[in-house]
Amino acid sequence: MFSESDLLPISALQHLSFCPRQCALIHLEGQWAENRLTVEGRRLHEIVDEPEIENRPGIRIVRALKMRSLRLGISGQADVVEFIQIGDQDGESGVPFPGEPGRWRPHPVEYKRGRPKIGICDEVQLCAQAFCLEEMLSVSIPSGALFYGQPRRRTHVAFDESLRGATEELCQQLHEMFESRKTPAAMYEKKCDSCSLIEICKPKAFARRNPQSYINSLLRETGGGRVE
Repeated sequence: MFSESDLLPISALQHLSFCPRQCALIHLEGQWAENRLTVEGRRLHEIVDEPEIENRPGIRIVRALKMRSLRLGISGQADVVEFIQIGDQDGESGVPFPGEPGRWRPHPVEYKRGRPKIGICDEVQLCAQAFCLEEMLSVSIPSGALFYGQPRRRTHVAFDESLRGATEELCQQLHEMFESRKTPAAMYEKKCDSCSLIEICKPKAFARRNPQSYINSLLRETGGGRVE
């Protein structure tokens, strides 16, 4: 069990799953830069990040719910948690509300700009929220949803053993990274082109094994000849 002072941000898990170097640059070195994608994502979250409770028939919608897991050492804030009325038959999957009949199953919903990504970085962030809710409320949460801005529809996410295992492993890796205080070396991939930190990270430059080849390529581009 971790103490409150040891808790790390759930958002860092998404960064770690996407790119360990990006995670370290943001959360260890305090580096940040905006691009169109990050601005659009920030504006999307501004819509749902104001604390609010909305009641609808058979559902309660809680926005900006703070959460944490002492077992995994993470904390954060859910965009939306829907509490869906399920009756009394499944006590392990629901929580009671004072003065309300039946039980209510938590269903986390995370808002993302753009389209579903390759990989599981968004799913990991959502699953981490489910872990927090399960620990805090003593319930079992089978699934959640990701809402993407461009299709403007939800993607169902099942919290199966594979996703839960990957999320727990990333939690461990995140704590190891914070303990080591080491930023991983750069490695260029196609996804780097959409990262707002590309000019800070410079993956094409630092990932080259032969520094002399890089210098020569720069000289060729500028007409400066070749260095032996």
